[in-house]
Parts: sequence; C-alpha cells; structure tokens
Amino acid sequence: MNPMIRVSAAIGAVFFWVIGWYYATAAEVASIWWRSDTFAHGLLVLPMFVWLSWRNRERLYGPNLEPVPLMAVPLLLTGLVWLLGELASVASVSHAALAFLLIFSLVGMLGLKLARPLAFPILFLLFGVPIGEFMLPIMMKYTAIFTVAVVRLCGIPVYQEGLHFVIPNGRWSVVEACSGVRYLIASLMVGTLYAYLSYRSLKRRLIFVGFAIVVPVVANWLRAFMIVMLGYFSDNRLGTGVDHLLYGWVFFGIVIVLMFWIGGRWREDLDAPLPVVHVAPSTPLQPSALIARLLPLAFAVAIWPVALQYLERAESVEASAPADIKPLLVAAPWAETAEPATTFKPSFHGFRSESFRHYSDGKSRVAVYVATYAQQSPGRELVQSENMLLQPADTAWSRLHEGQGADSSAGTWHSSLLSGGAAPLVVWSGYWINGRLVTSDYIAKGLMALERLQGHADRSAYIAILAAGPDEAGATSVLEAFHRSNAQALIDMLSAVAAP
Repeated sequence: MNPMIRVSAAIGAVFFWVIGWYYATAAEVASIWWRSDTFAHGLLVLPMFVWLSWRNRERLYGPNLEPVPLMAVPLLLTGLVWLLGELASVASVSHAALAFLLIFSLVGMLGLKLARPLAFPILFLLFGVPIGEFMLPIMMKYTAIFTVAVVRLCGIPVYQEGLHFVIPNGRWSVVEACSGVRYLIASLMVGTLYAYLSYRSLKRRLIFVGFAIVVPVVANWLRAFMIVMLGYFSDNRLGTGVDHLLYGWVFFGIVIVLMFWIGGRWREDLDAPLPVVHVAPSTPLQPSALIARLLPLAFAVAIWPVALQYLERAESVEASAPADIKPLLVAAPWAETAEPATTFKPSFHGFRSESFRHYSDGKSRVAVYVATYAQQSPGRELVQSENMLLQPADTAWSRLHEGQGADSSAGTWHSSLLSGGAAPLVVWSGYWINGRLVTSDYIAKGLMALERLQGHADRSAYIAILAAGPDEAGATSVLEAFHRSNAQALIDMLSAVAAP
C-alpha cells in the first residue's frame, strides 16, 4: 500500500474514533470557532494540519504502522481530566483534553517512527483549543496601568479607578476588546507557524516564538495609548467610534509585518535543502498483532464517555432541582425592607433560581443576593467566564480592591470594594458547595466534580452580602454587624437551598 494512503487511513481512523466518542465536546469547539472572533483561527487548524502533514510526506516512506500500547497510559490520564472537566462544567479543560486525546492517539496509532516527522503538525492541533479568555482580566489590568502611566508621563492629568480613567476631555475604559488577547492568540499561532517554516534550528524557532508573544502585548499597550492620545488631541472626534477598532487592527497589522520582516533577516528556509533521511523499511505487523496493540488504545479512549453516562444516570436518581430560596430568617433588630440597600446587583446568569432581598436594622441597610444552580451544562454553570460580581464592561461601577472578609463556620468570605454609587459599596461573596463556603473558582469546580463523581446532584449557589457606607470602614462595620447576628441563618438558608 502507498505509504501516504496507509498513514492517511490511520490518521482518519484516529479522528473518527476519538471524535465519535467525544462528539459533544468536538461540536462545542467547532461552534466556538464559528461564532467567536477571538477563536476563528481554529477553522484553519485542521486544514493546516493536513497541509503540514502532506509537506512532510517524503519522510513517511519506509516505516510501517507500529502502534504503541503504552500510549494508553497518557490516554487514560487525559481522559480522566476530560471527565473531571465535564463533571465540573469547565469547558476549557474538556476542550484541551480532547486535543491531547487526539495527539496521544495519533502517536499511539502511528508509532514513534512515523509520528516523529509529523511532530509539528500533530502538536499544531493545540492551536484549535479555544482557550485564553482567562487572561482577559490580567491583560486588561496591565493595559490600563501602562496607558495611564504613559499618559501621565506626557503631562496629562489622569484620575483612575480600576479599568476606568478620566482625562480632562473624556472618560475612558479598558474593555475586553482592548485587552489584546485576540492579538496575542493570532500572533502566537502565526508566529509559531512562521518559525517552523522559516528556521531549522530550535534556538531560532524558540526566540521568534518568544517575540511573537511579547510583541503583540507591548503593541496592544501602545495601541491603547495612541487611541487615548488621538481622542485627546482631536477632542474625541477621532478614535472613539468604529475607527477605534480599525486603527487598532491597522496598527497591529503593521507591527506584525515588521516583526516578520525583521525575523526574515535570519531565515534558513532559503538555504540549501537538507537531505531527506529515509528510515529503513520495517516488517509490517501481522493483523492479529496490530489489533492486539490497538485494543488498549481504543479502550483508553472509549472508557471515559461510558463512565460519564453512568455517573449521569446515577445523578438523575436524586432530585436535581434545588429548593426554592426562602426568605432569610434574620434576627432582631434586622428585618426585611422594601427600601433597596443598593442599586448594584451581581452579574450572574444561567441560574435555576435567584433572590435579591434587602434588610434593615433601622439605621443601616444590607442586601443579600443568592443564585442557585443544578444539573449544570454549558451556559448554565455556576462558575463560568460570564458569571462574576462585576463585569469588566460595566462603566457605572469599578472595583477598587479586594481581599478577605469575615470568617464563618463554613468558610471565609471574599471582600470587594466597589465605587460608582453615591457611597462606597463593600461586598462579601462566595460559592456554597456541599456545606462549604469557598471563594476560589478552582476549588469550587473541584468540589463540584467530586460531588458528581460520587453520583450526587450538583446543587450549588452563589451568595453575596452588600452594604454601602460613608467609606469602606463604615460599610464593612455594617456587614460585620449583620453577619454577627445572622451568620447561622445564612448557613441554614443555603443548606435548605442545596438539600436533596
């Protein structure tokens, strides 16, 4: 059989087997490629994989398929990671695990001799993972810091509150589109491909990939600064509408072209081609031996979707819907009031039920927000990128700082100071999972995964206690007083929500 036909058939079989078992996850990834501007480059990953593999076809002559049964070990571990991602509803973990399942399956099916010349095309599949949004808050923060610092160096007075800042003739905010994540992801993929095609030495390739990471970050900082200065000197006639994004992409395009032009001075692909080293032909495996080597690989791929179906059936035995959120039984002198404590409300979506009630002791007011979740699925998860106390795009409020709140018998509250209303707002918040109050997204996801591994329904909730005051200390003292009187009542209310 022609070597390319043999290798193509093996690769096709791997994709058919893996995607067949993990079709729902693969469909999620494809839908993100199609609808998201940030991850639209994923549509090019599979065609590029095919082209890069074809480009290395001369190195595939000689060795036969030699499946590696030992690759079942990383496949089992990766499949377990996928299962935990599904149980905890962490889409990025499930998507990354699917990519590694394909990579390990390809290596296991082809064998090391055939996989070696295809190492880059196989690893290139990682660029298809729609991941990177976790960098948004970090990159937005440093974009704001750089922009404000340089504007001040130019002698322009700036007042900053978190991601928002004010200059004499306008108010500016660093939103998600200004973070530079799109620039970074696009530059990293294109830069890695350019380094592979243009250089031969690993050192030059790694150096250029490093530049492909640093350059878009710095370029985005400069772009944000230039947009602010353009708006300042034009009295906001330029750089504040559609041209805001247009100028950004034009500037980014110029920077990337310059990066490639500079990198081209040391390119090695125009040098004399290296001779192709053909591996000595190996004896084809007998069909029975081939099947024996493939069975552990096939089993390691298929076992985890089967395990997920079993756990979901076990979970469905329990009542999945959380109980209704009942009014908090506050202790005197606190009582429920119709007068709102604040107009601010945490930004949570996909919940099963929601409650936002206000309480007063005659002098101070406190608001309690609760959102419950069960049978979580994409878009209906407690911990997800769209669920947070304050959205980055919210221009009315800004987060000044955060830290730890009071301790309770179930855990420690997370404290945030917000600015935007008539008075500073202090918020104590946390996730309620299996009788515990936690504030870490990762711990929350881990606890939910453990619950589902035991076949329990994934009942959980988010709770926030909010109070305004003349200053941070005043608002905090109101929360402390409310918490001292009602800590156990809060726990009882949350326990009733999550009870079977």
